[in-house]
Amino acid sequence: MGRLTTHVLDTVLGRPAVGLRIRLTRLQPDGRAEPLATVETNKDGRLDAPLLVDAAFTAGTYELTFEAGSYFKREGIVAHNPPFLNEIPVRFTISDASAHYHVPLLISPWSYSTYRGS
Repeated sequence: MGRLTTHVLDTVLGRPAVGLRIRLTRLQPDGRAEPLATVETNKDGRLDAPLLVDAAFTAGTYELTFEAGSYFKREGIVAHNPPFLNEIPVRFTISDASAHYHVPLLISPWSYSTYRGS
């Protein structure tokens, strides 16, 4: 069963990023962005359910937008106003709709890292 999941780790506080808002969009071939979901991370920096699963999980290009600026402001970690990293878009392509795609994000107010996890 294919599915899309994510989690976010705060590298400044050294813990999961709790309550970080994430938006998921699907990019259509004509360039139009189709909003699919807006979610928030739980106490483990994860989501309570996969973002996409079963019939909703199809091949295509997607984008996760992580609202890091508002998260760090709420946590009292404000490096600049406006923040250096406010929204972090991660664009990726799903080619195998039967696979598990996990897109983790490690963040600080000044940098981020992502990869295809398991």
